[in-house]
Amino acid sequence: MSADGAGDGPALGPILINEGRFAGWSTWSAGSDPYETAIGPFCYRAEGERVRCAFEPRREHLNGGSAIHGGALMSFADFALFCIAHKALAGQKAVTLTCNAEFLSPGALGDIVEAEGEVLRATRSLIFVRGLISQASQPLLAFSGTLKKIRTGAEN
Repeated sequence: MSADGAGDGPALGPILINEGRFAGWSTWSAGSDPYETAIGPFCYRAEGERVRCAFEPRREHLNGGSAIHGGALMSFADFALFCIAHKALAGQKAVTLTCNAEFLSPGALGDIVEAEGEVLRATRSLIFVRGLISQASQPLLAFSGTLKKIRTGAEN
């Protein structure tokens, strides 16, 4: 299962990280989503009404120009869509319907990459989200997306 909850594996909720740089943060990456596990961990935590997402870039996140690969940033943006919309989803599963990205500047090794954003609108079946990924207060990527709530077998 991925952060969007659409996978075939067992349904796992957020997993609290107990040690290291992200102690006290949560993740969905603990093996339930093979892709996120391979490129993460991507983490998040609620801070009041807002959610902040983060990951620590590693060498394998870099492109040939030694900047954080655009695909890594877009994957992180997709993760962030679901974290930002977590409260609006209220436990319901969803999939990414659209994910738009605008690259603003390159990222590098050394500093944590963070994402924050907001739910613009939530309807019965769709959630519209936008956010910004930054590193050391430098904007790297602006993103927006639409999540489509899905029904599980028990809800059909």
